[in-house]
Amino acid sequence: MKLVTAIIKPFKLDDIREALSEIGVQGMTVSEVKGFGRQKGHTELYRGAEYVVDFVPKIKIEVAISADQVDDAIDTIRRIALTGQIGDGKIFVSELENVIRIRTGEMDDSAI
Repeated sequence: MKLVTAIIKPFKLDDIREALSEIGVQGMTVSEVKGFGRQKGHTELYRGAEYVVDFVPKIKIEVAISADQVDDAIDTIRRIALTGQIGDGKIFVSELENVIRIRTGEMDDSAI
C-alpha cells in the first residue's frame, strides 16, 4: 500500500479529483495549505502598496492506494496538474505500513 501526496495549484483540484475517480481511486483527503518552493513566494500590489507573499496557497491531496495503482495515479495527477509554469507542485509517494477502517476493523487493502 502507498500514500500518494500531491501539492497542486488550487484551480486544478476538481479536474484531478474527477480524473482519479475515473481510474478507480475511491477516496482522498484534501487540505488547503500554504508554502513555497524554488519561487520563494512572490510580490503583489494591493491599493498601490507592494507587499511580499511569502507563502503561496496550494492544495494538498492525499490518496491511500494499493501498490498496483501508484503509476496510474502519478501519471494522472502529473498530466492534469501540469501547466508548464513555476509552482505546478510536487508528488510524494510513501509506504503505508498499516491501514485500519475504524468502523469495521478491516485492515490494509480491504480498508482502502
